[in-house]
Amino acid sequence: LSPWVPVVGLEIHAQISSNSKLFSGSQVQFAAPPNSLVSFFDASLPGTLPVLNRRCVEAAVMTGLALNCSINKKSMFDRKHYFYADLPAGYQITQQRIPIAVNGSLSYSLCIGNKMSQVVTKTVRIKQIQLEQDSGKSLHDDTRSQTLVDLNRAGVGLMEVVMEPDMCCGEEAAAAVRELQLILQTLGSSQAVMAEGQLRVDANISVHHPGEPYGVRTEVKNINSIRFLAKAVDYEIQRQIEELENEGTILNETRAFDSKLGCTVPMRDKEGKQDYRFMPEPNLPPLILYDAKSLPANMNHEQVINIDWIHERLPDLPSVKRAKLVEQYGILPEHSFTLLNEDGLTEFFENVVRQTQMKPRKVIGWILNDLLCYLKQHSLTVKESPVSSFLLADLLNLLEKKEISAAAAKQVLTELWKGEGKNPLEIVKEKKLELIQDQKELEQICQAVIDGQENEVIMIVLG
Repeated sequence: LSPWVPVVGLEIHAQISSNSKLFSGSQVQFAAPPNSLVSFFDASLPGTLPVLNRRCVEAAVMTGLALNCSINKKSMFDRKHYFYADLPAGYQITQQRIPIAVNGSLSYSLCIGNKMSQVVTKTVRIKQIQLEQDSGKSLHDDTRSQTLVDLNRAGVGLMEVVMEPDMCCGEEAAAAVRELQLILQTLGSSQAVMAEGQLRVDANISVHHPGEPYGVRTEVKNINSIRFLAKAVDYEIQRQIEELENEGTILNETRAFDSKLGCTVPMRDKEGKQDYRFMPEPNLPPLILYDAKSLPANMNHEQVINIDWIHERLPDLPSVKRAKLVEQYGILPEHSFTLLNEDGLTEFFENVVRQTQMKPRKVIGWILNDLLCYLKQHSLTVKESPVSSFLLADLLNLLEKKEISAAAAKQVLTELWKGEGKNPLEIVKEKKLELIQDQKELEQICQAVIDGQENEVIMIVLG
């Protein structure tokens, strides 16, 4: 029997980094007291009207350009109707017909091979990016058997990034989302902190035999960590294969990933397709954008958004930063991925390189093999490291000047992790770890050892 082909597509909701919401002046702030950041419009009181937030539009354009999308100079807003306690209007304002950006691509890389030493670059197509409102949050209180609604998040601006089903495993999905997360953070269009719900992933998964049509897909909703995304996708692929090989059927359903059990569980079926009754949003005109050619001469530049102006100001994206790290420091491409993937590690590495005489290729070994391993073992971020870049540079300078051995340097590093406020030189002196440079002193030590172990020396000579 021919092997199964898994197919994975992602829908990603990224919260736009903006001081206020998409259509109201309410502040955006994580973990604010419940219902403290809700305007009349957010609560959907009669007579309130949406006012589009310019910053959110610019963030979406910037993101679209970074993902090689075509930016639609005319996009439309629509109402998507569904009824839920945390959606007070009974509809969400989104972009269903003509979104702000279409037809893009995202290149991401995987490290493969026995030692993860080979870098393979893949591309996933971006179908579209659309602007839409977030819903509120329902908090289920099981002890009192009640649901509480917090509308602080209602109306917060989101970019929904819809990827085509171009991936085939959890590792690919995780690598693509991590690359997107880095791009959003580099642009500043989203802080993309998954633990705070600023980046939420829905994965659509199916399996089929080669040459056959795609199988029935399931959707795994609201995955909130990259590690869980990889596990959820791989589990769901395996579950579907086993189900089909046992002559079962795959339901077109929505599932959730239970991180404690490491498996996906059913939430609701999708057999009866929900009718969202999409309609044009009557209170918002079409969103019109301009470029340098189409910009009207008499238009106030602060009143319009110029796509070319945004394009010119795009920062270096992660792929460019990696290439620069490889070129500037002579490090391996796979090392440049690790540096960028760990928040704050590039800056840490560059600070150490600046403060030490050691070659960057040797420094990277200490950073990845010693610093990063310790931080991961103790679940610490780079910013929480008890050993600063200054202390590590001091230690590597002692090693480079041959004042201590590599083994002694590891010993000193172990002491530095304790965070007792001592510098490397103090630890070296306290533990008597200095390398002895004076040949006469070395000869005297050797002679003293021989003199103190005469019997053993005789045995070795006779042996």
